[in-house]
Amino acid sequence: MSADRDFAYGAAAGFLGDLLLGDPRRGHPVAAFGRAAGAVEQVLWRDHRGWGALHTLVCAGGAAGAAALTASLVRRSPAASVALTAAATWAVLGGTSLGREARAVGGALEAGDIEVARERLPHLCGRDPQALDADGIARAVVESVAENTSDAVVGALVWGAVGGVPGLVAFRAVNTLDAMVGHKSTRYRRYGWASARLDDVFGWPGARLTAALAVLAGDSPSGAVRAWRSDAAKHPSPNAGPVEAAFAGALGVRLGGTLSYAGRVEHRPVLNTDGRDVGVADIERAVRLSRRVGLLALGVAAAARMTSGRSSRSRKSGRAS
Repeated sequence: MSADRDFAYGAAAGFLGDLLLGDPRRGHPVAAFGRAAGAVEQVLWRDHRGWGALHTLVCAGGAAGAAALTASLVRRSPAASVALTAAATWAVLGGTSLGREARAVGGALEAGDIEVARERLPHLCGRDPQALDADGIARAVVESVAENTSDAVVGALVWGAVGGVPGLVAFRAVNTLDAMVGHKSTRYRRYGWASARLDDVFGWPGARLTAALAVLAGDSPSGAVRAWRSDAAKHPSPNAGPVEAAFAGALGVRLGGTLSYAGRVEHRPVLNTDGRDVGVADIERAVRLSRRVGLLALGVAAAARMTSGRSSRSRKSGRAS
């Protein structure tokens, strides 16, 4: 069995593990990485970009290096290689937990219990829930499902296809660091700059693939393409823009508009201006679209890995002859 098939089989097994198990309530490897990164921050923090870059290098580089070392130790054993890839894929994916949290908020809204919905919303995003009515909460959930389909599923699979287990781990490490220190608070405006910019770079290919797959998997391919082309660039995030615009068009709804983070009000452009307002029922539709996009991304990542492996072996064979 080649290393490329090892990755394909392992990624499929890890994806299935996420579908069946979701994230563990205790002992999650990503949570352990977050605690380690927090400890490094306590030692390195200075209000300076250079120290923040060092923090990013130590944490993300250390995680990727450890993954590369582990992968090298098991590469001669196909079974161990598949198992390692499966474990890493399961650890870095978060699609099932994303869907569960979104459905929990949607269930509370359907039951008319907006206070429970407000309590659950911070599990998905950093919006100020008290400032939102039921429709605003539903819109926030759909936007979070869209963005996190890229961050928690597709982006990881893309970098796994590129770099195997180290690629999977590096992507999740960078994404986690961005969530921890990449926001524009007073403490992290400079220190978190490197993590935020690196997350933009790592997230770029996954965001475009997510948008493209939303076109294929959504209810309105033409609407998704139209919204992506016309509105994505208006979003302040270079990666969330294409994803949220494509999801908005695919679902036929409007996303964006006024929102509040930590008491700070933002007025974002509306995505898919021809769509209708988000309703509670659209949460379930967004979760199902996210699931379809994730399955397609798994197929694309596995096929890309195996195709690139065959091409590489063909070139080597040609040089040898």
